[in-house]
Amino acid sequence: MRPMRGTVALAGNPNTGKTSLFNELTGSSQHVGNWPGVTVERKEGRFSLSGVDVTVVDLPGTYSLGAASLDEQIAADYLLARRDRPDLAVVVADASNIERSLYLAVQVLETGTPVVLALNMMDSAADRGITIDVDRLSSLLGVPVVPTVARRGEGTDRLKSAIVAELGRSGPRDRFSLPWGERLSPLFDALESRIESAGGLHGGMTPRTAAVKYVEGDAQVAAAVEAAGLRADLDSLVDRLGGRIEAELGYDLQTAVIERRWGFVSGVTAESVRRDLSLKARLSLSDRIDRVVTSRTLGLPIFLLVAWAVFRLTYALGDPLAEILEAAVGYLGDRAGELLAGAGFSGMVSSFVRDGLIGGVGSVVVFFPHIFLLFAFIALLEDSGYMARGAFVMDRIMHLMGLHGKSFIPMLMGFGCNVPSIMATRILEKPRDRMITLLVLPFMSCSARLPVYVLFSGIFFGEHAGTAVFSLYVIGIAVAVLSAKLLGATLFRGESSQLVMELPPYHVPSPSMVLRHAWERGAMFLQKAGTFILLSVAAVWFLASFPFGVEYASPESFVGHIGRLLAPLLAPAGFGFWQAAVALFFGFLAKEVVVGTLGALLGAGEAGLATSLPQLFTPLTAYAFLVMTLLYVPCVAVVAAFRRETGSRAWTLFMIAYTTLVGYMGAVIVYQGGRLLGLG
Repeated sequence: MRPMRGTVALAGNPNTGKTSLFNELTGSSQHVGNWPGVTVERKEGRFSLSGVDVTVVDLPGTYSLGAASLDEQIAADYLLARRDRPDLAVVVADASNIERSLYLAVQVLETGTPVVLALNMMDSAADRGITIDVDRLSSLLGVPVVPTVARRGEGTDRLKSAIVAELGRSGPRDRFSLPWGERLSPLFDALESRIESAGGLHGGMTPRTAAVKYVEGDAQVAAAVEAAGLRADLDSLVDRLGGRIEAELGYDLQTAVIERRWGFVSGVTAESVRRDLSLKARLSLSDRIDRVVTSRTLGLPIFLLVAWAVFRLTYALGDPLAEILEAAVGYLGDRAGELLAGAGFSGMVSSFVRDGLIGGVGSVVVFFPHIFLLFAFIALLEDSGYMARGAFVMDRIMHLMGLHGKSFIPMLMGFGCNVPSIMATRILEKPRDRMITLLVLPFMSCSARLPVYVLFSGIFFGEHAGTAVFSLYVIGIAVAVLSAKLLGATLFRGESSQLVMELPPYHVPSPSMVLRHAWERGAMFLQKAGTFILLSVAAVWFLASFPFGVEYASPESFVGHIGRLLAPLLAPAGFGFWQAAVALFFGFLAKEVVVGTLGALLGAGEAGLATSLPQLFTPLTAYAFLVMTLLYVPCVAVVAAFRRETGSRAWTLFMIAYTTLVGYMGAVIVYQGGRLLGLG
């Protein structure tokens, strides 16, 4: 009888198009949570076909089941050691680099989990003169093989059918057995028999897999063997049989295992893959581009030029759309005020709706076009393959400053939101590298700060607004790198690890993927504006309206008292007036609230702020305020994520104090330095 439901794990190396395939398989039926016990993101989705409901679990990218980082450990645990491991694994392979992908596929097959091989990026393989005999590959591995081009949605229907067919198979399956050869097989047979006689290992791993992993030196398997009381017996077998094998081969058992596995993969590849040598001999277009964009002399200038162009285009295309939204917000505020007044509501109620809700939230919402466009451009760079080149170029600088090259990956994520970027530091193996990265990530300019940049830059820097915003992102990166150098030379002495990364092939970006990514980020922004920011600006309005009898948003209001208490501290930075102090104070809740607070205090929407802000700020003090906004303590959600990841209250307090001090000093240096140069 065909099962009505099943769970499928989506596994694969990084840069094989696994995320694109996940999106194509599950569409909008997705949700994101965390893996049990850790803060690493877990993505699940669903699809139904022929009456079967399939849950797809997107595993973190991994090159093998020999876990080095937490992401890889999660993928390995889910496929190896969990009693509730999936009914089926779909291994996503890069058809243009199939040998590397097959190594992981073979390891998954060794676990005994049924496998479907998704042969993705078939278009890239064809461009490189690679032809794959799909039927032959399927026969050699004993699993269904489905060619796909996930970013174009090609082959996904066939893949769904293959998944449902495999889930519905009844009866015993042929067990995959890697040909270990006459030397290694007796050792694994002996270890497997001993483990099996003891009832297996806790966690549900097959005895054969446990035997191989034990010889490979897997720490978790070794711990399970110890718990089962088998350590002495297995070590005796390894010493007796393994010692003889090492003497015959002239190298250790771990190398022998890897060599046999790679030998099998190479044999399968030789049998099923053909390469056009005339194409291989010619330098590919991708290689020719990489000679320029990753060169030591031109790589960094090109990366900075591309980033600058992104911000210029974000402004050029976003400003007209923002003006339309601004006019709509202004009209809505005026009409709401008139309707409430006509209905007999008090001036306080009218003020709450017009100035607090519409004015505060509206002053943030008008920047939705800029948010959407910025993330569309970032998705364009990621989907094309260029963003990985940016990480490669920045790696050289990061090593000069003492940061791990892989740290640039969470730093790039920080441009979206610092919370997932803090979680992404789990990819760093060394505690030293991870701690330094965690402490400098808050300096990466998240999208929540963008409305503040757009507002002030548009008002004070006119046609140079895009350049002003770009400079803030550069300052954030520079401060992060310099802080890493300082922390690495003082609190965290030692050498950082080298970055080894693969550059994915260039692709023509998929319009649907770019738009989906941009809309997801934009929708999150609107959701935040409709909930958290709404509550925050309502609180600001309340504090600005009470105690009874005071003028709205006056120094005598509650919010005025808070601002006057903090304002003298900000005077050396050039904005020692209470409204700026209040905006920064509430910015701790969420950085967008800085704009919402100013909108609630000074005017309804951006139009009111465009008139009010120049009465308080000069271009120099406005830029100093932006530097403070960029660098000072991140929002409460980031602080909470930092606390969870480090498990340390002391380091969390240190991060809050350090970032606030750096932000304050940065603003003071900009203002006082500008005055010395005669700029203000």
